Amino acid sequence: MNSIALGKIVATGALAVTLVTTALPLAASAGEVWNRVENQQDRIAAGVASGQLTWAEYRSDEARLAAIRAQRVADLRANGGRLTAFEHAQLNAELNAESARIYWTKHNERRQF
Repeated sequence: MNSIALGKIVATGALAVTLVTTALPLAASAGEVWNRVENQQDRIAAGVASGQLTWAEYRSDEARLAAIRAQRVADLRANGGRLTAFEHAQLNAELNAESARIYWTKHNERRQF
């Protein structure tokens, strides 16, 4: 094998690695968002089970989480099953805010009766 052929193989391999590493985070980001939604769903359920969340707080937290799930589905449908970097950042920001709300509602001294 001559050096030109070897150079083409190395360049092709580097291009393939670049394509895979740039495409995977966007595809994987949809799964990451889904995992965060599921984690927050579990936190809400734990708050209900422990009596830390009132039914009104539960409904409010669930409604916001349902809106985030719906936005994720709409974004995935609009982009062929992938999230753009902007959509991923936007969903993560919404999940960060929802996480803080869940924490607050679980620790605000209101209890179920």
